[in-house]
Amino acid sequence: MSASSHLDKAQAVFDVEIAALQRTRGRLDGAFDAAVEALQATLAAGGKIIVTGVGKSFHIGQKIAATLTSTGAPANVLHPSEAMHGDLGLLQAEDAVLALSYSGESDELVNLLPILKRTGVRIVALTGDLNSTLAKHSDVVLDASVEREACPFNLVPTASTTVALAIGDALAIALLEARGLTREEYAAFHPGGAIGRALLLKVDDIMRAGDRLASVPVSATVGEAVIAMTKVQAGAVAVVDAARRVVGLFTDGDLRRYLAGGATDVQTRPVVDLMTKNPSSVLSGRLAADALAIFQKHRFDDLVVLNADGTLAGMIDIQDLPKFKIL
Repeated sequence: MSASSHLDKAQAVFDVEIAALQRTRGRLDGAFDAAVEALQATLAAGGKIIVTGVGKSFHIGQKIAATLTSTGAPANVLHPSEAMHGDLGLLQAEDAVLALSYSGESDELVNLLPILKRTGVRIVALTGDLNSTLAKHSDVVLDASVEREACPFNLVPTASTTVALAIGDALAIALLEARGLTREEYAAFHPGGAIGRALLLKVDDIMRAGDRLASVPVSATVGEAVIAMTKVQAGAVAVVDAARRVVGLFTDGDLRRYLAGGATDVQTRPVVDLMTKNPSSVLSGRLAADALAIFQKHRFDDLVVLNADGTLAGMIDIQDLPKFKIL
């Protein structure tokens, strides 16, 4: 089989799964709202979300539970077979169960349903058959059906697991917003990763300030600006007025372009002629994540940090971000 044929097959899989996702998006209705409300009520009452399923549904359930937990909605995974041998102790009356089964007839899950009903927990079903045993015994039913799987036999769970995962992600994010989770609270769940660092660190923690900050007055020449940058080994210098308000930014890129044009008046050319006026900036006290978003949007290397009154507080050099492990 040729490489192009492999590529064709891969694109066909994407086409099937994209189409399945689009159909699922189009049929979302009040049942989704009811599912979010049921889960929200569970968490408000001090309960947790128990995710269960068999086979591939169990593996998808593990990811959904992990996403829920990471966004402040405590979730555990319960395998139906293990539930029958002691793990049912995980379940409390105030909990809610998110049950995944495409057929809605998996023996292990169907056998668990009467026990779940006796505990009085809410059951949210995610199934491909709205008339299945699982659907009939659930409080809320989400339609996860697909027209076909991506495999040539229409058997291997592919499109159906993609849809289930997407619905799980949608539940997690809708629940996150319904509960009013803040970025700071989200960061607190990820203190050891890049996400947490970007959301916990402030721009003040990563900016260059004091003796490490390059700045020159509006009267400075290009040569004086270069000296200021060189002294602190910076790639840019802030140009400030008498009140220390930032009026421009001159970078080593500006210098290279200036010299490439055959410049011979470095020592006399006013830096204001070549600087970028009113450069992009971020306020002191903002999250490092805000600065990172600006860098990613504009693709430049240096960002001015301002005090509330518009005066220069510091400068963030994109080359410093890796050492803080936020890039």
